[in-house]
Amino acid sequence: MLPDTLILPVIRAALAEDLGRAGDVTAAACIPEGARMRARFAARKPGVLAGIDCVRLTVLEMDPKASITLRMKDGDPFEAGAILAEVEADARAFLSAERTALNLLGRLCGIATLTQSYVEAVAGTRARIADTRKTTPGLRALEKHAVRRGGGVNHRFGLDDAILIKDNHVVVCGGVVEAVTAARAHVGHLMKIELEVDGLNQFDQALRMVAEGRGPDVIMLDNFDNAELTEAVKRRGDHKVVLEASGGVNLQTVRGIAETGVDVISVGALTHSAPVLDIGLDAF
Repeated sequence: MLPDTLILPVIRAALAEDLGRAGDVTAAACIPEGARMRARFAARKPGVLAGIDCVRLTVLEMDPKASITLRMKDGDPFEAGAILAEVEADARAFLSAERTALNLLGRLCGIATLTQSYVEAVAGTRARIADTRKTTPGLRALEKHAVRRGGGVNHRFGLDDAILIKDNHVVVCGGVVEAVTAARAHVGHLMKIELEVDGLNQFDQALRMVAEGRGPDVIMLDNFDNAELTEAVKRRGDHKVVLEASGGVNLQTVRGIAETGVDVISVGALTHSAPVLDIGLDAF
């Protein structure tokens, strides 16, 4: 569960964007002051829950005295028609919070649900499904939380928590060996180093460095076909290095990729292409 202090800035920014300069003019015009309402957040489709605290905090931000009952917790699967939360609140305040709450909840449930589909697709293999930094600006913490609730794992959170040497870094540094050597010299023993390679030639260079005890901790096999992935796994043998497949991953290809024996499959689509899950708000 994410701490409220991490979620609240996102909610406040979203509400400020929606309320604009004059607030909710529709609610002010149509709803009597002091009116109360009750409503349910209900799933229109089956999925995996993520972001239920966004509902709680969005409503409370608009009406601190609101009564909110969460019927499920993040990570719970649900069927179409499931009641996710019930709210009783000031009607003007709640109707002003409605869209922000639904936007965040639908977005995060969509990510968790898609992640679960990928995790189920590779069941029985050694591969784990990981996200990427291809997230919505400002929503990374929430979206990566949703990936975890769907059964996936998080890649690095940002540029500051792991070294990932990509193709352009290699070009500027003058080669794979030079890039990894520079990275090793720069960081301490707790900082992981990952190297992206674009073919078996670069892979072999990296693997020799691993054998010598000066290589990367993780090798990303970028846009390798399944035959190349299988060959890379074979060449790794007993060397202590994690192999990550990336590029061209979708629900049709992920099983075949996993069956090559790689350890991790990173999937940008988990966050950049997840459809919003259909969740409605029903007053009663």
